Amino acid sequence: MATAQLSASARAAVGKGVARSLRREGRLPAVIYGHARQALSLSVSAREFDRLLERVAAENTVIELDIDGSMSRTLIREIQRHPVKRNVLHVDFQELVAGERVVVRIPLVLQGVPDGVRHSGGILSQVMQELECRVDPLNMPDHIDVDVTGIAIGHSIHVSEITIPEGIEVLDEPESTIAVVAAPKAEVETPPQGAVPEAPAEPELIRKPKEGEEGEAEES
Repeated sequence: MATAQLSASARAAVGKGVARSLRREGRLPAVIYGHARQALSLSVSAREFDRLLERVAAENTVIELDIDGSMSRTLIREIQRHPVKRNVLHVDFQELVAGERVVVRIPLVLQGVPDGVRHSGGILSQVMQELECRVDPLNMPDHIDVDVTGIAIGHSIHVSEITIPEGIEVLDEPESTIAVVAAPKAEVETPPQGAVPEAPAEPELIRKPKEGEEGEAEES
């Protein structure tokens, strides 16, 4: 389970004007919620949060949020960004409760070289990047390994065929394809250097030219 730390401050004032003022001061408006607590408005350092996103996977990392000296274990549930500039505008945190399972998306990491690639020159393509799971945050892995060594050319591996760590409930369909090994693309033949391509044949005239149109004169 990956964890990271972040400091936050509680705030009483809310609204668009307050949010804009916070951003001008280099802070982000945020909120923490959970079934065991009332929603609480927060602010976090924009710079610290950007640095956090550079080193962790936000969707499956437990964030130990220090709120004015009180520690809460949380998950980042939503990050709102500017539609053009893509900078972060607002963050939602969900507080975790001991024994309460949560739904997260866990990255899938392919392991090994498929038989179809090693012996037949096939091309490996990963179709699914993440697996939606229900899990206790205390037992949440950073990723799930997928052994692809046995995939022959023209074959694939599905959710039902991979090894899932104990305590994880997979929510994706069992028949969903994770990765496939496709046949190599046929090489396009190129003409020898210096060769002159043949000129296309002129189209055959399939109607008589009308009077006044250019065309070959009939022999008298």
